[in-house]
Amino acid sequence: MKIDLQRYQGIIFDMDGTLVDSMPLHLKAWQLTAQQFGFDYEHDWLYSKGGTPTLGIAKQLNVRQGTNFDPQQLVQQKRTYFDQIRHQVSIIDATFELVKVHHGAKKLAIGTGADGRTTDFIVSTLALGPWFDTIVHADQVSAHKPEPDTFLLAAKQLGLEPKDCVVFEDTATGVAAAKAAGMDCYLVEQGRITQFFTP
Repeated sequence: MKIDLQRYQGIIFDMDGTLVDSMPLHLKAWQLTAQQFGFDYEHDWLYSKGGTPTLGIAKQLNVRQGTNFDPQQLVQQKRTYFDQIRHQVSIIDATFELVKVHHGAKKLAIGTGADGRTTDFIVSTLALGPWFDTIVHADQVSAHKPEPDTFLLAAKQLGLEPKDCVVFEDTATGVAAAKAAGMDCYLVEQGRITQFFTP
């Protein structure tokens, strides 16, 4: 589809599944965690929770499946599995090409639901830091996607109004957060930019 970013002063990218191909790694870590704890591994539901911090997913999983696991134990085990494979993360070309094209001409940010530890590892591993003016992760906001706080903080740190920013996201949760922030949003699906949404 045609991507027209001319009218925006800032571009905010989600990280997992949008800027970097890490969602399969997160899902594999959840699958292994499900096997260990004995709950149902729901691939599509877990994918839809992209942008939600791991602790939030663990709590929602208990409600969804009627289980009573210690959310912190689920988080710790999922992170352990993810840490074993996280080095396999790679760039998504379609969105990173936009980063390269607009770097220096527009203000660029990452707004992710990943925690600071995971964000720092991925940003460092893929040398993303120099490309972005600011990076907002889950530890920096109290309300997470689909709430708008992540994107609103990113816009604030860029020194821009929400209406002057556009978001790239890969899940309905992320799109909802962008809309709630008053920002236009492009959807990324399987490494391709496929749809455009307005608030």
